Amino acid sequence: MAQKNDRLETLRMLFSSQELCSQDDVLKALRKEGFHVTQATLSRDMKQLKVAKAAMANGKYIYVLPTETMYKRVQKPMTAREMLLTSGFMSISFSGNMGVIKTRPGYASSIAYNIDNARIDTILGTIAGDDTIFIVIDEKATAEEVKSSLVYVIPDIK
Repeated sequence: MAQKNDRLETLRMLFSSQELCSQDDVLKALRKEGFHVTQATLSRDMKQLKVAKAAMANGKYIYVLPTETMYKRVQKPMTAREMLLTSGFMSISFSGNMGVIKTRPGYASSIAYNIDNARIDTILGTIAGDDTIFIVIDEKATAEEVKSSLVYVIPDIK
């Protein structure tokens, strides 16, 4: 049982830190960590962890772990068409050289990932939760400059 718990914890770490696109990728990553399991065992582990596939901005699908808030019901559900037409962005606010971006539940990490990979000069880094992104801004940059830079990553930012 201890080995299974260690394996599940390793899987959590792998899904949180790597872009794994297939079960074969996951099996290889597990082998590097010293776990040699069958595809059937991996499938059971992934089911137990409630692993899902999520689309990245570049169109690639990767395995992700669920978050608690993903299972909460929303007060005003959107139709599938409405959901496809939004980036998940809700709002942005600034205080000094810090900013907070609010998103729909489950969107923050993918938006933060896109911000980090856009290599925007005015943004030093991001930290993402489930529906909130904390951004650190270059102290010489203005809020308007940051917003202008983010339009390429978050089209519905105003």
